[in-house]
Amino acid sequence: MNRLRTAVLGLGCNGQLLLEAASQINHFQVQAVADKDCELAEKAAGRYQCTAYDDYRQVIMQNQLDCLLVAAPMYSCDEYIKMAMKKKVNVLKLPPAARGFEEALEFVRLAESEGIKFAIGNINRFAQSFLDLRRFLQQGNLEQVFLINAFCFVDNQDIDSWQCDQKLAGGGVLLHNCYDIIDQIVYNFTTPQQVYSLNTNTASDKQQKHYLTEDTVVVTMKFTESFFANLVASQHAGIESRQKFVKISGKDKTLTVSDTRFTVKNRDGQIIEDLEYNNDRLCPMGKLLENFALSILLPEENKLYSSGSENLNNMAVIESAYLSARTGFAEEPARIVEMVSQHMPMPTNTRPAHE
Repeated sequence: MNRLRTAVLGLGCNGQLLLEAASQINHFQVQAVADKDCELAEKAAGRYQCTAYDDYRQVIMQNQLDCLLVAAPMYSCDEYIKMAMKKKVNVLKLPPAARGFEEALEFVRLAESEGIKFAIGNINRFAQSFLDLRRFLQQGNLEQVFLINAFCFVDNQDIDSWQCDQKLAGGGVLLHNCYDIIDQIVYNFTTPQQVYSLNTNTASDKQQKHYLTEDTVVVTMKFTESFFANLVASQHAGIESRQKFVKISGKDKTLTVSDTRFTVKNRDGQIIEDLEYNNDRLCPMGKLLENFALSILLPEENKLYSSGSENLNNMAVIESAYLSARTGFAEEPARIVEMVSQHMPMPTNTRPAHE
């Protein structure tokens, strides 16, 4: 099999993880790395024997690539992702998929018109705790799910300054910290019929609040008349209170899942299954990248998991939550999809299939 000529954009913590995982998979040949921090890029290039860039545009222009792995913030590289797609480069973007539903749909349609893969790197789909959750659900071991409670508490020391800018970030704690939770809910169940949300920013300066993204959010999702989900998230829980988990309640059992634990309790609260996992993110990242590579190299035999088009459902839920916070009413993700799709034409550079 041919190795995929690859570049990595963005070398923060997640970008470093992406790069390390790609370097350990034979399907990838890392040719270039890029970051706005030139010293950081050169250090990574020296370690992985590739070329360093501090200009994302030059990465695309000066290299013949098969795929682009993106960990950089969308505001810093959106035009270069499009440039790469128009050069038939397959793209994997770490979450979130985009700053909004319309932008995500634009990427999906461009990828489709160019006949390339566009994937979102939802690492929890390959994490063992969430794989065990999916196995448990698919085996029918949890009857009549009626409630999901999800919690995401992070410290604001983890937040970059650009994430406070609505235009640059697209959203706050919901979009950037809860994307993986929403993905798991939609992936394992379905897209909710309605979404109601409240959000705020706890900045003391009232005038400043108008320029900041939300740091605290409560989202309620309605799937059916007897099945709901609640998501509570905040960036001000304090370092000692950092936690992210999902609790799923059914008729006879309750499941609690995090990155490092999968617990099953019966109706009486007794633990009937309790599995612990290490917090190694390199392994699931490697599995994610291997799936992406094989979906390109051997597409007939390997389905792409977490495609961009599939992730439009996640973006529709998030878009509905933000809209609900503004209108004060429950909003419908299906309506978001229909409304935006009707008003966005296909890319003008769409080519006939025989070309």
